[in-house]
Parts: sequence; structure tokens; C-alpha cells
Amino acid sequence: MSVLFITGTGTEIGKTVTTAAIAAAELADGRSVAVLKPAQTGVAAGEPGDVAEVARLAGSGVTTAELARYPEPLAPATAARRAGLPPVRPYEIAEAAGKLATEHDVVLVEGAGGLLVRFDETGATLADAAKALGAPMLMVAQAGLGTLNATALTALALRTAGIETPGVVIGSWPAEPDLASRCNIEDLPESAGAPLLGLVPAGSGALPPTRFRAQASSWLAPRLGGTWQN
Repeated sequence: MSVLFITGTGTEIGKTVTTAAIAAAELADGRSVAVLKPAQTGVAAGEPGDVAEVARLAGSGVTTAELARYPEPLAPATAARRAGLPPVRPYEIAEAAGKLATEHDVVLVEGAGGLLVRFDETGATLADAAKALGAPMLMVAQAGLGTLNATALTALALRTAGIETPGVVIGSWPAEPDLASRCNIEDLPESAGAPLLGLVPAGSGALPPTRFRAQASSWLAPRLGGTWQN
């Protein structure tokens, strides 16, 4: 069973595009891939969500699943409460990911926002789901100033929960990185306590899907199915 949870050190930092890149790289290597979004927020019924974007970029060979959808762009617990809908529980996430893993070589579970965003009224988080399944958690981080602190805090939370992390990926690497971004290439692994596993270029999600699939492997380290070397 190969399940990888994917969390961000914040919001809007490239989790979905990173997930799509990993899916594309794994598909290119001949593996079957499923992507699970436990809670999709800020998207109305019938509108495409994150898993649809992953499938658009990585290809129709990806199996996609979504456990719950809430219309307001809020933390899952808050969005569920305001919509009068049941929240997603950690055991439901773990069960869904485990079932997908019996049918696929790779299962990617994309969280919502950062690691400790609440999924239900008890304060359960994506970390609880990963711990229940004994699965590792990849961190997706920003490139520039402030990312070292956010990454260190996320890594600390993972260690405290006893969750392994294979590393960190920069989810939106600028075409012209500033000084802080360039320095963070060296410093992020120390803050994360884990290796840097890739740089996903800013704007990658706007590429034509065929180009995205052709280039995805070059953005990611071998551990994520790619060819990138730090």
C-alpha cells in the first residue's frame, strides 16, 4: 500500500498543482494513481474542484475521489457547520485512502490549507487521518521570505504527531527568484528536517496539459517519481 498525504505550510501555495505533478510523474512511470480530496471547500455543487484540476493536468488515467464539498471558502470544520452538513472524520479519510490503495499503486491525499486546519468540531486534522493510516506526509511550501518558519512549524507538528515526512516541495518557484528564495533552496531542508524534493515552477497550472505532463517529472526528485536533482 502506497499512500502519500500532501499538506501545505499555508494556503494558496501550490498543493493542487504539486499533487497533479506527482500524479503525472507516477503515471508516466506506469503506475496507477488515485487522488483523494477529503474536503473541498469554496466550490459549489457541479463546479470543478481540486481533483478535477488534477485530472485535467495529469490526465484522465487518474482516479479521483472527493468525500465532502462545502460551498464557502473556509476551514472544513467551519464550512461544514455553516452549511449544516456533516464534517469529514479522520477515520473516513483513512478508510477511503486505504480502499483506494488496494486498487492503485499510488494514492495521493490532498489536504485543505495547512496541516492543523480543523476538519470537525473535535479539532481533528489531516494529521489524525495520516496517523490512523500510518502514512507519510509531504509538505508543500512557499519559496520566499517567511517560509522557513512556516515549514519548521509544520515539521514540528508532524514530528510531534509521529508522522514521517519524505520531504518538502516548493509549490510555486518563481522564474526570477529573489535572494530569500535562492537562499531557501539550501535552508529549507534544515527547517523541514527532511530533503527538498522538487521545485514546481510558478504558473505551471496554466500550461497546456500535454506540456504539463511532459515536464512534470523534471520538477520532482526520484522519490516522487521524477528526475530533478538538487
